[in-house]
Formats: sequence, C-alpha cells, structure tokens
Amino acid sequence: MTTAARTGPFAHFASDFTASIVVFLVAMPLCMGIAVASGVPPEMGLVTGIIGGIIVGFFAGSPLQVSGPAAGLAVIVFEFVREHGIAALGPMLVVAGVIQLVAGMLRMGGLFRSISPAVVHGMLAGIGALIVVGQFHTLFDAKPMSSGLENLAAMPGRVLGLSLDVQATELALAIGLLTIVVMLGWEKLRPASLKLVPGALLGVMAATLVAFGLGLDVARVTVPESIGAAFSVPGDSFLGFLASPAILIAAIAVAFIASAETLLSAAAVDRMHDGVRTDYNKELRAQGIGNFLCGVLGGLPMTGVIVRSSANVQAGAQTRLSTILHGAWILGFVALLPWLLREIPMAALGGVLVVTGWRLVSLDHVKHLLQVHGRLPAMIWAVTFVLVVATDLLTGVLVGLALSLIELLPFYRNLKLKVEQKDHEDVTHVDLGGAATFLSLTRLNSVLEALPDNRSVKLGLDGLHGMDHTTAQTLSEWLGRRKKRGVPVEVTGSSEIMRPLALAH
Repeated sequence: MTTAARTGPFAHFASDFTASIVVFLVAMPLCMGIAVASGVPPEMGLVTGIIGGIIVGFFAGSPLQVSGPAAGLAVIVFEFVREHGIAALGPMLVVAGVIQLVAGMLRMGGLFRSISPAVVHGMLAGIGALIVVGQFHTLFDAKPMSSGLENLAAMPGRVLGLSLDVQATELALAIGLLTIVVMLGWEKLRPASLKLVPGALLGVMAATLVAFGLGLDVARVTVPESIGAAFSVPGDSFLGFLASPAILIAAIAVAFIASAETLLSAAAVDRMHDGVRTDYNKELRAQGIGNFLCGVLGGLPMTGVIVRSSANVQAGAQTRLSTILHGAWILGFVALLPWLLREIPMAALGGVLVVTGWRLVSLDHVKHLLQVHGRLPAMIWAVTFVLVVATDLLTGVLVGLALSLIELLPFYRNLKLKVEQKDHEDVTHVDLGGAATFLSLTRLNSVLEALPDNRSVKLGLDGLHGMDHTTAQTLSEWLGRRKKRGVPVEVTGSSEIMRPLALAH
C-alpha cells in the first residue's frame, strides 16, 4: 500500500502543485507575447499553452518538459500569416502535427538529435535578433514590418520621431522600458528565497498597474469575452487549404524546426534532473498530437520550451502532473479573469519579448564552438544566423545543414563507425572505431543511453580517426550526465580526439 502511494500519479502532489504555479506564472506573459510577435491575437498563444499543458503533458515522453508557443517559431508564423492569412494557419498546423506523429511512430526521434548544434544555435540566434528588431516597434505601439531588414532600417526613425510633447507613443515606450527595467532588475537583485518568482511576470504587473492607475492611453491586449470564443473551429475553407503546396511546404518546415527544438530542449531537461529519461519518439508523437489539436482549435504551433521547462525543474517538479496542472491554471485564468488580461499594455509584452529575443542571441554559443571545435562550426553558426536575419528561416537552416556536410569531407573514404561493447567483471567496455559523425549518432546514442548506471564504463576512442563537433558535443553531454549521477567513466583516446571533450568539461 505504501509503495503504491509513493509511485502513484499524486505521490509528489505537493511539489508538483507548487511547481505548476511557478510555470503558470512564467508561461502566461510568454504565451501572449509570442502570439503578438507572431502577428496573431494573444488568445491563440493561450490556447496553445492550455493544449501544451493538459494534453501534451499527459502524453509527453519527457515528463518534466513544458510545451507551449515558442519564440523560435514566431518569425516563421509571422511570415506565413502575412503571406497566406490567419485562416491558413490551422490547416498548416494540422499537417505539421500529422508529420510529427508519423515521424514518432516511425521512431525518427533520434534523427533530430543528430542536427548540428551550430545550425540550431545559429537559427535560434537569428530568430532572437528578428524578435528584438520586430518587438522594438511594439514598444512604440506600432506594428512590426514584414521583414527583419525593414524592421532594422525603421528603428532610427522610431527613435528620432520621439518628442518632448508626451503622447501615446512616448507613453507606450515608457511602459515598455518600465517592463524591461523591472524584469532585469528583479532577476539581478532578487533574494534567494524568491528566486522562483519570474521577472517577466513582475515586469508585466508593474506596467499594467502603472497604465491602469494613471489611466494611460496606450494599446492594450485584446482577448475574447468568454473562454469559448478563444477556441475556434475549422471553417469552410479548411479542407481547401490542405491541398495547397505552399501549406505543405510550410508544414514540413514547422514540423522539422519544432521537432528539433523540442528534442534538443528535452535533452537539456534531462541534464537538469536525475529522474525518468526522455523517450524521444514518444515525445515526438505527443508534439504531433498537440500541434494537430492547435490547428483544429485555433492555436499557435508548439514546441517543448526550455525556459518554462527549466522553471519547472528548478521549482521541484517530480512528475508530469506539474505540466498538466499549469495548463489547467491557464485555462482557469482565461475563463474567469479575461478582464484582467485586457488591462495589459501591448508595450509591456513587447518589452518581455525584447529581453527574450536578446537572450536567444547568445554569443557564448559561437565562442564555445570556436574555442572547442574550431572555425568551421563557428562559420556554420554565423552563416545560419546571417541568412535567418537577412532572408528567411528556412533558407538559413537549409544552408546551415548543407554546410555541416563539409565536416564529412575529411572522412569520405571511411564514414563507418564501429561500436564494440563487452562486459568484463564490473566494468562495461565500449570501444569506438572509424569516423564518429552525425551520420552514426543515432546508433551511438542508443548504445550509450542503454548503459546501466550500476556499472563503471571504459570508453575507448583510440580507434577513431576523426570526430565531428556534433558527436563531440553529444559525448561531452553524456559524460556530464554520468559524472553528475556519480557513475565512473574512463575515457581513452588520442590527444586530438580527446581535446574537445576535455575543453567542454
């Protein structure tokens, strides 16, 4: 009886309940802000947050990962809606969800983990830059332009257009700056006992209270009067859109990017705790179900999101109940307090997203690539970043993936990876030979992650004649997880092969 209670769905109810409140407070402003950045009504972000919590949380292969609208897809949704209209978004998400569901059923989850980290981080940095230059205009109660370069070119005009005669534009900017100052100030100065209180929430609260208290004439969030109106049903044109080639191309892009971001986030979440490891194929299927429902019910595309997931782990979540409850809190808030959401200034959400976007533009990633893995991965990051900003998301990612093939050239005569595993007394020996590249990473991951924690491991890399940065990063992270759990691992190999692993730790 006692054992059943400990392993039941409510065995950790107190810690999961507390964590769900923290995640809810982090998620609310981000759900609405990402919708605004995507060029759609804020309630669409809330719909995705609800589905990501209640539905995807139930089916997820990564129990502690939180799913919802992601800044990483805001740019592609903005461009899609501008070109095809908001009515086409639902059909596109239905197709994207089906693609993810089928990919999960075909056990393709491991393939997405083989994507070059340089491409992924370059893509995220480019998205972050686009969000910053786009939401800069939201701080002035203005709509972003249709492209990143246009937004960038218009920024000086916004600043030069300010005047000492305080009107709506100047008031909106003051509200946005107040949000940013409170958000960053709190995160820097908050006491350790209140570290779980999110700065984004306090920034939005401060801006809302000032705008309401002073009766400021600034643009505010528009949300439906009732919860039923937040969810939309497919219209007459729904099936017609499904036959469009443009819809299919966009759906493939969204499915690919959302899956990669989700599974990379899940891998990061696994590094934060010692609980149940991610089932990547199950997580991919859950995301497919979620995006399918978002398409049917009028939401934004979803992914697993690292900011909300890390908040969940840090708040002490133990099971998937925390994620499910956070979706229920969003649903209850939208149903019972829509009037409160309508008091939030748009500029406040713009301020939150400027900070969020800026954090995605992390130069630490490219510095790490350059110092640990050399010039080529750093160049791939830079090219992906520039093309995402200057052209579009899909072009940047495809060119980045093409450039990552250059890493295979030194090994073109022998691209095979040999993996030999044998047990000797209480030590498991894993010997690698040949070329360790992203082409064989799925197989390598399956071997490494199947190794038991109750045995020491001796990893022999002496037989390798080369290793790309994607594999080096994966091995480094695996070694870090084993070390954190206190499981001994001895690694041997040439100095050239060992160098990126030594520098990474």
